[in-house]
Amino acid sequence: MPIQKPATLDELARYPRMTRWFGLMLLIKLAWRVAIAELFGRFADGRLMVAALDKSTEADLAAAASAHLPGGPDEAFTLDDDGALWIDFVADLGDGFDATFAIASLMARETLAVGEHATRRGRLLVMGGDEVYPLASPENYQQRLRDPYDWAFPDPDPESDSGPLVYAIPGNHDWYDGLVLFLGLFTRRDRLHLGGWRSRQGRSYFALQLTGDWWLWAVDAQLDNTIDQPQRDYFSAIAEAMEPDAHVILCGPEPGWLYTRDPDSKSLDVYDLIGDILRAKCPMAQIPLVLSGDTHHYSRYIGATSGVQFVTAGGGGGFLEATHHLKDEIAINRGDPNVELGWSADKKLLHAYDETTGRPAAWPSRAESLAMLRGVLAFAVLNPGFAAALGCVYALFGLIALGIGHLSAAVVALIVATASFQDYTRRQEGSRARVKLLSLLNGAAHSLAFVGLVEIFLYYAPLAPNEAITNAAMLLAWLALAGGAVAGTLFGVYLYISSRWLDIGHVDAFSAMRRDSHRHFLRLRIKGDEVTVYPIGLARTPRRNEWRGNPAPSPAEPSTFVADPPLEAQLIETPFVARATVPP
Repeated sequence: MPIQKPATLDELARYPRMTRWFGLMLLIKLAWRVAIAELFGRFADGRLMVAALDKSTEADLAAAASAHLPGGPDEAFTLDDDGALWIDFVADLGDGFDATFAIASLMARETLAVGEHATRRGRLLVMGGDEVYPLASPENYQQRLRDPYDWAFPDPDPESDSGPLVYAIPGNHDWYDGLVLFLGLFTRRDRLHLGGWRSRQGRSYFALQLTGDWWLWAVDAQLDNTIDQPQRDYFSAIAEAMEPDAHVILCGPEPGWLYTRDPDSKSLDVYDLIGDILRAKCPMAQIPLVLSGDTHHYSRYIGATSGVQFVTAGGGGGFLEATHHLKDEIAINRGDPNVELGWSADKKLLHAYDETTGRPAAWPSRAESLAMLRGVLAFAVLNPGFAAALGCVYALFGLIALGIGHLSAAVVALIVATASFQDYTRRQEGSRARVKLLSLLNGAAHSLAFVGLVEIFLYYAPLAPNEAITNAAMLLAWLALAGGAVAGTLFGVYLYISSRWLDIGHVDAFSAMRRDSHRHFLRLRIKGDEVTVYPIGLARTPRRNEWRGNPAPSPAEPSTFVADPPLEAQLIETPFVARATVPP
């Protein structure tokens, strides 16, 4: 994947737009890739192969983790004039060109003013997962990651390996090819130049000493939220070399605290395990800040006992996700009051509030999210291919009706539709009673719609005697066309009801709309025992025809293209502080 010459504005028009997640061929490809990745991931785990080829000793691993400190052999983490270190965090970034490039352009600026605050480009850029959508392929990595970042921060010196660093952990979409392309890009022997950022990464997980007291640990949990033994050994070796009272910023691929209502989710267990590994070697160590992407919104929770900040920031480029379902309190215990998040002693998390406005720390706001949700009622218009496929299913039931009668076919449709929706929803939401009830109601709605369409056809176009083939063709065409519109609309209603009142199906509802707004990243300022977090947002993503060539690139605006109107960065909420407390 070589560095590409910047596209012309005409060529830029052909770059990928937001992924159509309900495209029929994409759904088939995704299902196939997921099945293959999950099957072979158990027997050919890329993490194990990379670790087996790494001949570094524990001392070598610890030395590499501290190599970027000022005065170190690979110095990169230089402090500003005030003695602070700046780093950036972005996740879920490699989707449509416009959003990915816009966020990369903001991060590339040497300085960025947001409100009354002056921030500096991070000496380290951490990518928190899903660096490419929808599937890992050379073309997708090139057009959805490499090119946007290369052009947002053109390499000032291709012959030099000095500059701000980039490290990344993979998300589920990076794993769909077995992690082959991710490893080939970020852990290559000839150091990656991602525009002006440089990579020093050796594995798909890493630990970095940021300052004398602060470390960053980033975890790769594969597709099934497991930590392989070499990764456990790696973090154990790092912890052995750390000061016993070190402070750790922990990054993971999923915000497990948001998934506790799913009894099958193990993502929170990953954080618990990593915390236990840290505390086993460093009993006084603290984890004041936990970062993740995967869910494409911004939200912040605080440990009720510990005060630990849990931040979800998946706004680097993927479709926007809902916030209206976020709870004021999250129980860590999943119904067992004796269970707690071990290293923080928290049994519940509390939704954080902006200290200036008093509003919940979520972006978009809950009210905005609910207003946006109404857009899914236009599902058939937004996803015509999927609606057409549903119309073909109606036509298939029409064939059955020709043999057994349309009322009998409606019973078949009820059974098939109910079973299909229950299986579809169960895979994502579990086998709860509401899932079964919703599936039954959904199946009944499609059965009634099928009967209604047949009755309308018979009323307005009575069957002609001795014209069986013509009658059948007309009926099937009617069911395919009208059925597509009706079934697509019913599917949108199903998604709306699920997300609005039943607290399920949020991802499907918002992926169907492909909303390209509320982009964001985190900028962290580390000094002393405190990390100040600046949640920086971009409410509006430029349209493709609003990009212009940059007539005068400069450190303040290095990107190849600039937006007209200009990008307007804003603070999502008042900067907040995660601090290491003095041990009792």
